Amino acid sequence: MTPEPLAVHPAALAELEAATEWYRARSERAFEGFLKEIDKTIEQIARDPSRFAPFDFGTRRALLHRFPYVIVFRQTPSQLEIVAVAHGRRRPGYWRERTR
Repeated sequence: MTPEPLAVHPAALAELEAATEWYRARSERAFEGFLKEIDKTIEQIARDPSRFAPFDFGTRRALLHRFPYVIVFRQTPSQLEIVAVAHGRRRPGYWRERTR
């Protein structure tokens, strides 16, 4: 499958940067593993977004396997948009305003 164009909501980018810095401050190995898993998951989303089950507010989510984060995204007619890079155990649904 051809990857779809991908956009990242500015707040999702800020979340990703904060999580990345958190892991970097604690362990270079964890930092590298987190980035590798984020990259792999985003590639999977771009290649085949429909493989991920529908989620809240018209989105889908991709769970990271080794880290407690989810990538929440939605598909529009022209692109995929990453709406949130959310910690899986904090404030569920806080990002819903981004889908309007």
